[in-house]
Parts: sequence; C-alpha cells; structure tokens
Amino acid sequence: MTASTRALAIIDGEHYLSTVRDALDELPYDFVAAHLVGGSEKLRGGEDYGVPLVDSLAAGLGHEAEVVVDLSDEPVLGPPDRLRLASRALALGLPYVGADFRFDPPVLEPFELPSIGIVGTGKRVGKTAVGAHAARVLAERYDIVVVAMGRGGPAEPEVAETPPTIDDLLALSRSGRHAASDYLEDAVLAGVVTIGCRRAGGGLAGAPFVSNVSEGAALAAERAPDLVIFEGSGAAFPPIETSKRVLVVGGGQSPEVAAGYLNAYRIIVSDLVLVIGGGASLAAVRELTDVPVLEASLRPRPAEPVEGPVAVFTTAPADARDAIRAALEEQGLEVQHVSSSLADRDALRDELESVDAETILVELKAAAIDVVAEAAAERGVRLVLLGSDVVADGLDERLLALADEAVREGVRA
Repeated sequence: MTASTRALAIIDGEHYLSTVRDALDELPYDFVAAHLVGGSEKLRGGEDYGVPLVDSLAAGLGHEAEVVVDLSDEPVLGPPDRLRLASRALALGLPYVGADFRFDPPVLEPFELPSIGIVGTGKRVGKTAVGAHAARVLAERYDIVVVAMGRGGPAEPEVAETPPTIDDLLALSRSGRHAASDYLEDAVLAGVVTIGCRRAGGGLAGAPFVSNVSEGAALAAERAPDLVIFEGSGAAFPPIETSKRVLVVGGGQSPEVAAGYLNAYRIIVSDLVLVIGGGASLAAVRELTDVPVLEASLRPRPAEPVEGPVAVFTTAPADARDAIRAALEEQGLEVQHVSSSLADRDALRDELESVDAETILVELKAAAIDVVAEAAAERGVRLVLLGSDVVADGLDERLLALADEAVREGVRA
C-alpha cells in the first residue's frame, strides 16, 4: 500500500484525539473515513478526526476505501471482535491491516458458467457428503460437472467420466496414487462427471497456497454443462468466483471455532449454511448471517445393496460409532463391528486382523483402498463403499433454488 491508497481507519475512544490524528497523518495511507468501534474513556464529545466518521465498514465503500487500517486495540477490540471485523472487511473485498498483521481477501478467478461452491470450516465436517448429495439432487434437473480439489488430488486435473470400480481404485493405489481423493468419492456416490484437482496449503481465510483448480475449471467449461459444482478441501476454498456458495460447518466444532476467527468470513460470504449435527454452534452461526442456516445430519448408506454381517470402517470420531451402527441396523444390516480408525493405518491393520464379516463397508477416505480394500481382496471378502445421505428439512428445495438462481443469472449475463 502507498500514501495514495484510500483507507478506512478503525479507531476507538481509548485513544486521545491528538494521538489518533497524528497517527492518521503519519501512516502511509490516504485516510478517507474512520469508523469508531467503541470506548469512551478519552472522549470529551465533538471530536474532529479530520475525516468523516462512518457507522459501518460497508459505509466506507461509499468513500471508495481500498483498505481497512486498524488503529484500535484492547480493551475495545479483543482478538475475537477484531477477527470478526476483519471477516467483514474481507467479505467486502477489502484488505484488513494492523500494526503487525495483514489479511487479504482470497483471490478468486472469474468463471463463465453458472456454479455453486461447497466449502467447509475444517476437515471432515461433512463437506464431501454434502457435495455428493447436492450433485445427485441437482443432476435430476441439470447437466452437472463436479470439480473437487484435495490434498491428495492428481498433479494434472483428471476427469472421471464414470464411477470407478473397486478394481479401478486398487489399480490406482497400486500405481502409487492416492485412490481415496474426494473427486473419486464424488464420482462413486453422485454418479456424475467429476474433475479431480489438488491444492497445497490453506490460508486463514481459505485461499490455497498453490492449486491446479484453474486448469480443472477450464476442463469443466469445455464440457459446457448447465452447472458446475466446485468442492473445497478442508477449510480451503476453490479459488474460483462461484455464482453461489454453500458452507458446511462441523457441529462438533466449538462455537468459538465454527463462528470465530476467519470462519466468520466464510459464513458471511455464503448463501446457505449447513451445521452438521447442530449443537451449540448453530446459534453462533445464525448470529452472523441472514441467509438460511440449516441443522443437518449425516445418515450412512451403502453405495449398493448389502446382505449378511458387515464390518464398517469410517473416519468418524469414536463417539459417533453407536449412531452409525444404529443407522445401518435401521436399514436392516447386521453390524458386527464399527471402526473409527480409517485415518490411523496402524490401528486399522490391528482391527482388520480381528474382523470376520461377509462384507466390509468403508468410506472412500484415508486408507480405504491401500489398507482396507487390499485386505478385503486378500481375504476374498466383498467390499462396498459407504456414503452418507444428508438429512435436513428443506435442504433439497434450497439447493435447487440456488441452482435455479445461478442458472438464471448466467443466462442474463
């Protein structure tokens, strides 16, 4: 930033007027407005800061501010309030700068087709289940392509034209590739064309350090579908400016995490929010946004019909095993064993030694193929992939409404 950069100052009444005015003169910005965020100890009334006072960050845009510069501090702005303010600045497209920090809005590339982004507040919050569910629902009305990025995605974007079989996945794993990448799970569970991409690193606001999603987006555009679903990875966004955005929040996350830090930014820029499992985070998320916030749950479902005794392997936390067992037994399955060790290869191998079931159900995550599928192949035991239905009142209708709106806006453009 330079002295010609137009800035909105964040100030408080714990600083003397002269201190603030001198700082505004000294710092290398063209301050066009200030937002007084609280504090009254050193205010006498009628202070003139030399710039207009505005009552919100959004009002700073009316003064053509290009950056928000935070001159406040404890006790007026503690870390939670400061990061919430930073989130609102980023949502407006403005960098947020302090004495020893700087947050920039993620750079999102324009995309020519109607699209929906599905992103999360962390790893294993249910994002891939929501992505596959959305693809299945929307594919009934539109031609869909899914672009999914992951930390184990391919070096070059890869198109899955048809759902891979277990043998396909084993061959992929034996070649040294990650055979449980999210795009493969989407292809199996949604039955639509998927494009696999990868990313490395993730910023606090969701920007990946490096990714090949831009190339994957170009492949999707070449197919000219009605709608493209871009699926994030962990808490990272696909670096694409999507028409609409759905956020998946883990109900197991504390409210301080789910709605705090820069997850507040993720909430503010979304058009629909799902809180998987509900819990205390539900109210905290609703305080931040006027868009629909739905309480949702995941219901495990085999990808194909299953009979006889089964052993189940998942990445779910240990305290979810009883619920998984109950949900599958309600579907008529005889569940002999439920594991939550799919991401722990040593524990997983130990468990597999003690399991004796006619069928193994496994989520397509973590060590599903290189450990579990290999063990099933060695024993001659049937292996079936396990997906999850997303259950939430009105979810499908809201997904269809978002898709319809994205397509209509794309047609107008």
